[in-house]
Amino acid sequence: MTEDRKSLLAQRLSVLSPTRLDITDESHLHAGHAGAREGASHFRVRIWTPAFEGLGTVARHRMVYDRVQDLMPYPIHALAIDARADT
Repeated sequence: MTEDRKSLLAQRLSVLSPTRLDITDESHLHAGHAGAREGASHFRVRIWTPAFEGLGTVARHRMVYDRVQDLMPYPIHALAIDARADT
């Protein structure tokens, strides 16, 4: 199930044409947390793309969340995002 969610995240974020995209499942670090108890996943996303050029951190994160908002809060409860412009 986690691999399916990772693949879905990768698919959704691929429209940003990332030069680097790392998705790490950190659900095990959140055992007992409300979202984890209900079966939702926690992921760390590292995404670098020229699409972020000239944008601040909040705008970069919004671009990521815009592509996955329908997946939250279930099946994905939380994302930790490292979003950088890659020029």
